Amino acid sequence: MQDPRFHILAINPGSGSTKIGIFDDALERWSETIRHGDAELRAFMAQPIAAQLDFRYQKLRGLLLEKLGTYNDVAAVVGRGGLLRPLAGGTYEVNNRMRDDLFRAERGDHASNLGALLARAVAQEIGCPAFIVDPVSVDEWPPVARLSGLAGLDRECLWHALNSRAIALRFADEQQRAYADLRLIVAHLGSGISVSAHAGGKMIDVTNSREEGAFSTERAGGLPVMKLIEWCLSGTADRATMERRIFREGGIFSYLGTRDLREVMQRVESGDTQAATVLDAMIYQIAKEIGAMAAVQHGRVDGILLTGGMAHETRLCEMIEKRVGWIAAVHRYPGEDELAALAGGALRVLRGEETPKAY
Repeated sequence: MQDPRFHILAINPGSGSTKIGIFDDALERWSETIRHGDAELRAFMAQPIAAQLDFRYQKLRGLLLEKLGTYNDVAAVVGRGGLLRPLAGGTYEVNNRMRDDLFRAERGDHASNLGALLARAVAQEIGCPAFIVDPVSVDEWPPVARLSGLAGLDRECLWHALNSRAIALRFADEQQRAYADLRLIVAHLGSGISVSAHAGGKMIDVTNSREEGAFSTERAGGLPVMKLIEWCLSGTADRATMERRIFREGGIFSYLGTRDLREVMQRVESGDTQAATVLDAMIYQIAKEIGAMAAVQHGRVDGILLTGGMAHETRLCEMIEKRVGWIAAVHRYPGEDELAALAGGALRVLRGEETPKAY
C-alpha cells in the first residue's frame, strides 16, 4: 500500500463540542469529539463565541498531544466555515480579513465561526496553511433567485453547503462524470432541511432552512406570513421566545413533543394517526421543495440525492421517492461526515486539483 502523501487535521466546532480528525489523504486515521460541558461554557455566557477560542484551542491541542504525541507532520489544517460574507463555493485559505469578520460576527454569532479561528491557531503553531471549505454562507445564486416579492427584503442564502456539495461531488465521482456537467437536487435532511439545485458546477438555488421550505424535526420552515405578523405584534412573546419556538421548538417537536425521528417512526408503526399525519406532512413539504428545484432546472435533473441524519430512515426515504422518483433517480447518502468533507476540500487544494480562493 502506498504511503499517504498528505496528513490533514480537520476541526468542526459545535455549540457543545469540538470534533477533530486526522486524515491520511482521504482516509481517516483517527477522530474524536471533545465535549464541552455546561459548567465549562458557563464562564462564556453573554460573551461572543470568539471568546471561547483560547479555551477550545488548549483543549484541542492537549488532546492531540495526548493521543498522537506530535502533529508537526500535518500538511494543512482545515476548519468548518462560519457565518461569513456571501461567497462562492470551494476551499478558502484563512486570512486576516476572514479572521476579522468572524470576530465581528456581523452575520451571526455561531459556534461554526470558531472553525477558521481554531484552524489558523493550530496552523500557525505548525507552520502550514489553514483552510475552510464551503461555509454556510456559500452563495452562487443568479439575480432572479434573490427577489422575495418585497423590495428591500431579499432572500438570504444560508444552507448546509459543506455536506451538500460534498455529496454532489461524491455522486459525480461515482458516475465518473464532472460535477460541472451534472444537474442535481440535493436534499439535506437534518435538524434543518436544505434542498438545493446544482447546475454548471454551482448551487443555483436553495431553501434557507431558517426561514423557508419544509419543516423538520425542530424548525418550522416557511410559515403563514399574516399569522406570523399577528403573533409578532401581539406582545405575547419576546424575540428570544419567538426564535426558540421557530428554530428549536417548531416542526415535528411542536406537533408531537419530540425531536427524535426514530420515536416518530415507531409511533407511526404502532398506529399513532397524529404522528402519521405529521410525518406525511413533512415528507409532502420536502417533496414540494424537490419539485421546485426541478422547475429551477427546467425539469432536466440527473439525480436526486438524499443526505443528512434523516436519510438513515429507509422508510422515510422510500416515501419521498414515491413522490419525486418521476423527476429523476433517487440516491441515498445517510449522515453528514463533515470532517471527511473538510479534509476532502483541503486535499483537493494540496493535490493541485483546486486553487484555494481568497476571502
